Amino acid sequence: MDGTRVGEGDPGLFGPRSVTWQLHADPMMWVAGVRALYFQALHPRAVRGVMQNSDFRKEAVGRLMRTENFVGTTTYGTTDAAEKAGARVRKIHRMLSAVDPDTGERYGVDEPELLLWVHCAEIDSYLHIMRRSGYPITDAHADRYIREHLVSARLVGLDPDAVPANRAEMSAYFEKVRPELAVGAEAREVDDFLRRPPTHPLLVPAREVLWRRVSRLAYASLPPYAHELYGRAAAEPATVTRQLRAYGTLLRRVPARLRWQLPPKHVLRAMSRLGPGSRPAPYKLGG
Repeated sequence: MDGTRVGEGDPGLFGPRSVTWQLHADPMMWVAGVRALYFQALHPRAVRGVMQNSDFRKEAVGRLMRTENFVGTTTYGTTDAAEKAGARVRKIHRMLSAVDPDTGERYGVDEPELLLWVHCAEIDSYLHIMRRSGYPITDAHADRYIREHLVSARLVGLDPDAVPANRAEMSAYFEKVRPELAVGAEAREVDDFLRRPPTHPLLVPAREVLWRRVSRLAYASLPPYAHELYGRAAAEPATVTRQLRAYGTLLRRVPARLRWQLPPKHVLRAMSRLGPGSRPAPYKLGG
């Protein structure tokens, strides 16, 4: 590490020397979050649990913000705040269920296989977008990142021993679950919303300029089999990578302090608690 002294406050579940601490402060996490939604919707049972327990078109932005707040709290909050956030998520999941329209089966949204899919699709999306957009992550960093998130898997109710702990295990998991993936009515609704979220007429130009770029990049960064399932082509991988790097370069030019001023200010609160040495930065990844 860089040797910068960090204060004596509670570092939380990850701490300022983790890969997670550095990555999650990057502005490309927003693109990664949208990719995760696209990816997660490919599991029929998982997306059905979301759609049957919410009005997705009205709550999708709120869902994205709640996920951002959960990730921010568990990354930069105190240990107590992170554990409480996890307990809230587990409590909500225990109360929710969905019905398979083909069989009439009712199942809980907290089934381990569903939680595992959501977890892996999310972690893969974060890591994929960060690496592909030019964030300096080595293979060793990537393995560390996945291993660090055995903690977040535990928070949502998974047994960490049953969760992929490195890139090879993650790749094997996706290969195993791939035959279960499909695009049904629920995934189509997610796709439609992410492409054209409802907005005030006066904001339509902004949506076209800002949101559509994020949505297109997020979709294009999915694996080829996801494009096949959705039935929509994407640009060539090399083109997508160039676009992600260009967009990442643009967003990273915005001063970090300015970006971190946006509520709920997780990073700034962590730096206030732990001192300026805890400031997230790519160069702190170390070897």
